[in-house]
Amino acid sequence: MKEQPPPEAITDPRQVRLLAHPLRQRIAEIMRRGPVSSTTLARELGQSTGSTSYHLRQLAKHGFIEEAPELARGRERWWRAVPGDRRFPPYSEQSPEMRAALEELTRLEFANELDMLTRFQRERDKLGGPWADALLFSFATVTLTPDQVRPFFEEYIALLYRYKRADDDPHPEARTLYARFLAFPEV
Repeated sequence: MKEQPPPEAITDPRQVRLLAHPLRQRIAEIMRRGPVSSTTLARELGQSTGSTSYHLRQLAKHGFIEEAPELARGRERWWRAVPGDRRFPPYSEQSPEMRAALEELTRLEFANELDMLTRFQRERDKLGGPWADALLFSFATVTLTPDQVRPFFEEYIALLYRYKRADDDPHPEARTLYARFLAFPEV
């Protein structure tokens, strides 16, 4: 089990705009699997090493990734994601600039999620066995008061961390499952 880090508020619209970039979102997705160099990343993304190196430096500048010097060979720099429980301020506390940046980030995130689901569905037959059956899907409603919304969300986050494997606890049969939480009030 991985320990849940304390929540970290992202209040700078520049950081949100940094994350709301399609190539950086792909970089973040790849880095969830483990450390990368600009060369390995460029090869996987079909980009130049100059481009991937620039994006890696920008992500590092804002604390989303860090160098992994123990993996370096010669002049090659390796990078890893900095784990965190990053959160955005409530809508009522956001500036118009922050709202616009978060709307763009949300739009891109959901487009990426749909793309990942489509890739899974195309490759599903090749996975075989229990992994082909691992598409979990649920529609549900729950009636809450405004004071119950945040605790409900916090319990969901705690549940994720209860099942997250520690980096030093690999298992040959374990795979990453993409779990997403979206809740909004009925209008």
